[in-house]
Amino acid sequence: MTNSLERRVSEHKNRLLPGFTSKYNLARLVYCDTFADIREAIACEKQIKGWLRHKKIALIESVNPAWKDLSQEWQH
Repeated sequence: MTNSLERRVSEHKNRLLPGFTSKYNLARLVYCDTFADIREAIACEKQIKGWLRHKKIALIESVNPAWKDLSQEWQH
C-alpha cells in the first residue's frame, strides 16, 4: 500500500528498498488497485497476501492477461 504508486515503483525498480522485490529481482508492476479509504486498501492488501499463488495469478490475469508492466510508460 502506498500514497504514491509511481514513487514506490521507482524505489523498487531502482532497488532502493530491501525486501521481497529486491530479493527476487522483480521489476514489473502487473496489478494495482485504488481505494478512497486507507482502511479498505489495507484490508484488501492483507486479504490478497493471504491468498494462495494460483488465486493471485487469477486476479492478475483477470485485468492484465499479458502481464504487461503497467508502469512501463512512467519515468523511473
